[in-house]
Amino acid sequence: MLAVSLCGIQLKNPVLAASGTFAYGVEFAGQVDLDALGGLVVKGLSREPIRGNPPPRLYETKAGMLNSVGLQNIGVHAFVRDKLPELARLRTAVFANVFGYRTEDYVEVVRVLEDHPGLAAYELNVSCPNTRHGGIYFSSDPSLLAEVVEAVRRVAHRPVIVKLSPNVSAIEPLARAAEAAGADAVSLVNTFIALAIDARTRRPRIGAGFAGLSGPAIKPIALRMVFQAARAVKIPVVGLGGIASGLDAAEFLVAGATAVEVGTATFWDPRAPLRIARELERFLKREKISRAADLTGTLQFEP
Repeated sequence: MLAVSLCGIQLKNPVLAASGTFAYGVEFAGQVDLDALGGLVVKGLSREPIRGNPPPRLYETKAGMLNSVGLQNIGVHAFVRDKLPELARLRTAVFANVFGYRTEDYVEVVRVLEDHPGLAAYELNVSCPNTRHGGIYFSSDPSLLAEVVEAVRRVAHRPVIVKLSPNVSAIEPLARAAEAAGADAVSLVNTFIALAIDARTRRPRIGAGFAGLSGPAIKPIALRMVFQAARAVKIPVVGLGGIASGLDAAEFLVAGATAVEVGTATFWDPRAPLRIARELERFLKREKISRAADLTGTLQFEP
């Protein structure tokens, strides 16, 4: 009932743990049955270790959370040495989130990962400024986005999923650019650039100033953008943004997603992806829907 196929990868259910909120997965092995997950996306990986942004890095809002961790990670070489061997023993799909500040960075990380077993696919986080092109974000320029996807596609033998940013005027050109450049799927949305202020101190509540907004507050916008992206491309779409229940997951499938990722909800409930999958299964049974895949793209709406 819950099993779906994503880029040829068989998932036992369509609910994945999202990158950035589930560490490298193995850290939660004592709390979560990792093999029961539909899949997990590891913390973003770069060529070299990154220490991240100054504290404070997290701030809870009324309907979500701000974070500015700064893509802190151990680097791809430490990942394949210290984390991947344990992940490779799991019976669930493991996706490596990859980022960089130049096209060569993405290519090098994927090249290193290609030499090691245990991964199902790559998710490219393109929400980074391209230092070679003066800080223009890969995620906001279709030509830069195509450049990085094409370069990774040339070295990657595993499926490539491109994680799109919502901080653009229109999502369709970026989704189409990713598809034309060889992406096997797109995932969206990443966080929204936001700001929280302490009126007493007149300073931002996050050490780095601006931060990414996630959680229930962004869900309606994320649904709209998933719907738009799914209509714009023929490749699968993975939806994320404020998913905290099985009903939330069902809404993203209806909007056009093949699978979903759960991020912020795991901060207060590490088992949230498993709970959401169970709730989704109960929803399907109540609605007499035989397969989760039968929900995908069924929204009755023509804008």
